[in-house]
Amino acid sequence: MSGGQVIFAFEREVIPMERTFEQLKSIADHIKGRTGGFEPETGIILGSGLSGLASLIDIKAELSYASIPGFLTSTAPGHEGRLILGTLEGRRLVCMSGRFHRYEGYSYADLAMPVRVLKLLGIRQLIVTNAAGAINSSWSAGDIMLIKDHIKLFGDSPMTGPNMAEFGPRFFDTTDMYSRDLRALARECAGEQGIEVREGVYFYFPGPQFESPAEIRAARTLGGDAAGMSTVAEALTAAHMKLPVLGISLMTNMAAGILDQPLSSEEVNEAAEKASPRMEALVRAIVRRFAEAGL
Repeated sequence: MSGGQVIFAFEREVIPMERTFEQLKSIADHIKGRTGGFEPETGIILGSGLSGLASLIDIKAELSYASIPGFLTSTAPGHEGRLILGTLEGRRLVCMSGRFHRYEGYSYADLAMPVRVLKLLGIRQLIVTNAAGAINSSWSAGDIMLIKDHIKLFGDSPMTGPNMAEFGPRFFDTTDMYSRDLRALARECAGEQGIEVREGVYFYFPGPQFESPAEIRAARTLGGDAAGMSTVAEALTAAHMKLPVLGISLMTNMAAGILDQPLSSEEVNEAAEKASPRMEALVRAIVRRFAEAGL
């Protein structure tokens, strides 16, 4: 109370400030300092239940996200929260074993940060993997989909706010966001491994709740083939920097309403674990091709 007036204090939403280029470079320099200047050529982001691939890497250095000043912390189940640097099939990699999501409380601007740091570490292409629900009713759980495009009708862009010109222009093209050339390479690798892959459109939902049957019907009408809660902010960030992206989705379940049964995170992780040998074989073949072609 002041001067006979009652002053009410209302809690306002805290909007995370976008990091500056200098701050992002400082994070990358910190990582380089702890890894002996290791320069990765390819970045990989592992999705729910797909962390087994990390065990195949000949590890040069392994850092917990919590130990990197200014980095985000992974809280989602099945996301380990480790940055792994090493080699696989003759290729120098940086692997995020665990990613970040809007439903964890991060802003879309926050979600741009890790990919920008990977770019500053030196990567030339980015592989993003995820667990998704099959919207396309002719598909089955266990199918692997190469992402050819996405639909995002929810929330801001990770590029909302002041443009960081060091990475890219204010307005940028997303026509070939999921690289046609990398998809063609992945199809060839899949054929060599005897692995069937599909191509389709990833429909982004913010979560953390699974989608409703009505939302899935709407997504199918709009052209979605798979539903998921990640990947899109990362792909948009990469597109801003003209960083080629290969997106790979594992169908861990049929999306809501297609089968007469409830969805659960346990089902997702179990299906991912069962299908992980095929995913691992495919990613290894792709990485080996990167190394052979000097991409």
